[in-house]
Amino acid sequence: MRPVQRALRRTAVPVVVLAAAVSCAPQPESSDKPSASASSSCEKGALATETPGKLTVATDEPAYEPWFKDDDPGNGKGFESAVAYAVADRLGYGKDKVVWQTVPFNKAFAPGDKTFDFDINQVSVSDERKKAVDFSSGYYDVRQAVVALKNSRAAKAKSVAALKDVKLGAQVGTTSLDYINDVVRPTRAPAVYGKNDQAKSALRNGQVDAIVVDLPTAFYITGAEVTDATIVGQFEHRGGTPEQFGLVLDKGSALTSCVSRAVDALREDGTLGRIEQQWLSDAVDAPVLK
Repeated sequence: MRPVQRALRRTAVPVVVLAAAVSCAPQPESSDKPSASASSSCEKGALATETPGKLTVATDEPAYEPWFKDDDPGNGKGFESAVAYAVADRLGYGKDKVVWQTVPFNKAFAPGDKTFDFDINQVSVSDERKKAVDFSSGYYDVRQAVVALKNSRAAKAKSVAALKDVKLGAQVGTTSLDYINDVVRPTRAPAVYGKNDQAKSALRNGQVDAIVVDLPTAFYITGAEVTDATIVGQFEHRGGTPEQFGLVLDKGSALTSCVSRAVDALREDGTLGRIEQQWLSDAVDAPVLK
């Protein structure tokens, strides 16, 4: 993001000196993208995108259900694929103008310049992550849940305290892992995996007693992938504030306000609710662990 140039104060310095000072001042580097002020109107189809006329959207690979369908983000199926295209449409970019890019989960919100316009990959908004990236308004309120094999001792847990002595696992960099460390505070260090697929394999093989994932993913795992597993329960929101997934943008992106406006409009007109009903309607309830 370019530094904001301060307005010059009126002064009695002779014009010739002022001109000399300006000519010697460092000039901003040129860029093919419009500045933030140029795009502040959110003119449809003409935003300061990575590729002019296109909208580059990123997510991880594989793209898990129910967020995506058939590991194909571009087919418009699955909750997050549908949300991405709805946001794109609000911004003035039809499906043929959306370009998908693969970005690992942790890299999406790591410090550094981004090669995408926004990333959609079940990334929870947090103050810590906001130090490195921008977030849109939240597009989904989510809870974390515990999944265990039906015949395991973890499956019998009715409270957070009952999970303290079981071996838990989660994907690295996720709020799922944060809930293990900050809420459960187990007596044994949790197992940490690069991807949820690895966590699910560890659960199947008995390397962990239970894993923590977001609730819709928990329903999909137990319904379609590890059918001898069960949802032990879901955690309450910490501090009473809902955890939300947000679209990830480059820090100081000229698109942040426009993307947030698009998400807000989709929530207000009921589009987000309809997409949620279509793709996440089964992931609605589970016992609450207190």
